[in-house]
Amino acid sequence: MRTRWTAQSGACVLALFVFVTACGEHGSEPSPPPPKTSPQSGGSRISTIQVPAAVRDRVRTDSVAAHVISEVVTAPGEVALDLKQVAKITSRLEGQVQSIYVQLGDRVQRGQPLLAIESLRLDELVQEYLVTKAQADVAESGYRRTEKLAADQIVTERRLVEERGHYIEAQARHQHVREKLLNMGMTADELHQLEHGSHQEGHRYTLKSPIAGTVVAQNVVRGQGVTPGNELFEVVDTSRVWVFANLPIEQARKFKEGDVGTILPKGGEPVTAPLTYLAPVADETTRTIRVRFEVANGQQSLKPREYVDVQLAIVSPPALAVPLSALTMVDNVRGVFVQRETGYAFVPIEAGREGGGLVEVRKGLTAGEQVVVDGVFDLKNVLLKEHIGSGEGG
Repeated sequence: MRTRWTAQSGACVLALFVFVTACGEHGSEPSPPPPKTSPQSGGSRISTIQVPAAVRDRVRTDSVAAHVISEVVTAPGEVALDLKQVAKITSRLEGQVQSIYVQLGDRVQRGQPLLAIESLRLDELVQEYLVTKAQADVAESGYRRTEKLAADQIVTERRLVEERGHYIEAQARHQHVREKLLNMGMTADELHQLEHGSHQEGHRYTLKSPIAGTVVAQNVVRGQGVTPGNELFEVVDTSRVWVFANLPIEQARKFKEGDVGTILPKGGEPVTAPLTYLAPVADETTRTIRVRFEVANGQQSLKPREYVDVQLAIVSPPALAVPLSALTMVDNVRGVFVQRETGYAFVPIEAGREGGGLVEVRKGLTAGEQVVVDGVFDLKNVLLKEHIGSGEGG
């Protein structure tokens, strides 16, 4: 059967086309609105956010104000002995060790005997000392007597000059021997006792500690022969130590002798100490400046040769700053939340130096504004949720 195209059928087709077109236009889903831009974009941004009461209860603010921000320089350091507190005990003459009075680890006082050495050379010097003392006394007596005779013109001037020469010569010989004994460790009191008492034990040479401290090295036993220069004991006093560190040249220029640093031993309490030395020449290999701190170590908490950290603070003029806890990141932008009348706004800032729990604000804030220091994470979550919601079109 053939279909006949009539005006009536054409009208029906046209009506159906119009109906379908109308349904397609009105039944399709609307295109999503453009999302709100993030705070760092150039377009409009969310100026404030509203937060639930539970979040507001956790929020605490602080005022933007000028603070002194101490820039802290930290460097690795090492504890060392204060060389003024170290004594190496050596013999100044040949002999044999007769007695040892201390041993490794003992605490000793200044002037405390450490060991005694039998020395024939010392005995010879003691005898020479006594002989020259007697000769000096005789020469002085003769000279004084001649002085009186010369005053009465009983002897000639030549005789007086000769007697004075003999006296000076005898005094010089005696003084020379006396200096030898003093240099070997004998005291003036001991020499006085030799002059007025027995010298049968004069050949015993007693070595004494020149400082108070601890015996940290013992290289001698009883009966051992010793010669001049042999190191027998080492005594150190660690109640004061040195701490060395190396600073880059540009940092070292910011400090001077007398500045106070902080020594941070691993697992110990911090200790403050003055900076007492900056090397005038940079290290040839590292191009750094060696610095030294003198540290009071009465509690013996710092051990020579241990590693520590050293901190020095660079004090600058006051600048606008906020607590570090206020600083956060939103979409890779550093900023803070500022309290407004209608809520809280995320404000990007240009941050500067950090120190002492503060961060310098170079741009973005003015003095007196209230920034959030507690509850920042909660506000950040609210802000991000608003961004997500606006991006999805509700």
